Amino acid sequence: MNSLYTFGLNHHNTPVDIREKVVFGRDNLIEGLQGVSKSASVPEVAIVSTCNRTEVYCGGGDPAEAMTWLAEYHNLDADFIKPYIYLLPEERAVFHAFRVASGLDSMVIGEPQILGQIKDAVKSAEAAGTMGTILHKLFQKTFSVAKKVRSETEIGSHSVSLASIAVSLSERLFPNIRDRKILCIGAGEMVELFASRFYTLGLDDVTFANRSVERAQEMAKKFDGSVITLNDIPNQISRYDIVFCSTASPVPVLGKGTVERAIRTRKHEPVILFDLGVPRDIEPEIQSMDDAFLYSVDDLGKIAKDGVKLRKAAVKKAENIINAGVGEFMSWMSRRKNAPIIMSLRDQMERHRVTEMTRAIKLLNRGESPEKVLEEITRSLVNKLGHGPINLINQAGVSDRTEIARALASLVKKRD
Repeated sequence: MNSLYTFGLNHHNTPVDIREKVVFGRDNLIEGLQGVSKSASVPEVAIVSTCNRTEVYCGGGDPAEAMTWLAEYHNLDADFIKPYIYLLPEERAVFHAFRVASGLDSMVIGEPQILGQIKDAVKSAEAAGTMGTILHKLFQKTFSVAKKVRSETEIGSHSVSLASIAVSLSERLFPNIRDRKILCIGAGEMVELFASRFYTLGLDDVTFANRSVERAQEMAKKFDGSVITLNDIPNQISRYDIVFCSTASPVPVLGKGTVERAIRTRKHEPVILFDLGVPRDIEPEIQSMDDAFLYSVDDLGKIAKDGVKLRKAAVKKAENIINAGVGEFMSWMSRRKNAPIIMSLRDQMERHRVTEMTRAIKLLNRGESPEKVLEEITRSLVNKLGHGPINLINQAGVSDRTEIARALASLVKKRD
């Protein structure tokens, strides 16, 4: 049984059309947490599921069973996702968690959203009753390391956000971008970042459509925009030059047919569409249309990689902080694992002490001199306490014997 491990898939080696098949949303995350805990006998589990990754952090249980559960839960053949799945045991899992939370493993290096997403994952695990001692300590340390990386490095100072990339691509297609109309489908954090980026450029025609009309109205108020319902989109989408989608819908909210009709209504004036949803919000077949320019989250990620060179020094400094944090956490893990052994050793020594003390009292009561009793009792204690370590050295193999002797020599030196 492994005490700590992580498995999952992410944007580094898995395209969006595969990632969207194993995503967890608000509607099924608690169910998923309790499912893997029960079905795969994993005592502690947290799931981080974003547009870039689905990762399962586990404390205990069999990794093979847990990975099989992931495929079965999403009605997938285990062999289908096996090439994309990575399994990281203990120290590698800790290092990975720290890098992810610090923004070093993101599609856009240094982006801050992932830290909030991990905090949400921890809250969900707590709500599901799957957060235990090991994962609590892991994420407590994760947040501490991520905060230190943010405060002591410039990891986010040169960050090229997906929203800024979307602005640049839109400006290439529409030089007079301030005169363009924007439709935002969804009302989450990514939509807010996107709207904010365009709003600062002076665009004053932004429309929001969302499953929750109240949330769309909040966004519209914030950015001096307007609101339409999701049902209004097919009839009104032709009005918009720039469309941004980021929802939690399990199926596309914008189909090829709808965009084809919009293009005809626009008399083939081009439209640019950004799909940051996972699962995807816009049918990918739209890419084949001449007057529709569709960019997925992976497309924007490839462009974002150009900004990595500017942050190399910050990344190196951040990884030094992370490595130090990993060492501290693994020391805690080691102490935790050794605790039962130490307790057993203390119990054994206590039994020896009580036995010899009882014998000493009997000897003294029989009139033996205190000096003689002390000599006999202390000699007996030395023999009993030294018996185990001496036998261990004598019975060990050559290589183990050297290691044990070195450790004991170090212990003796420290006591001296």
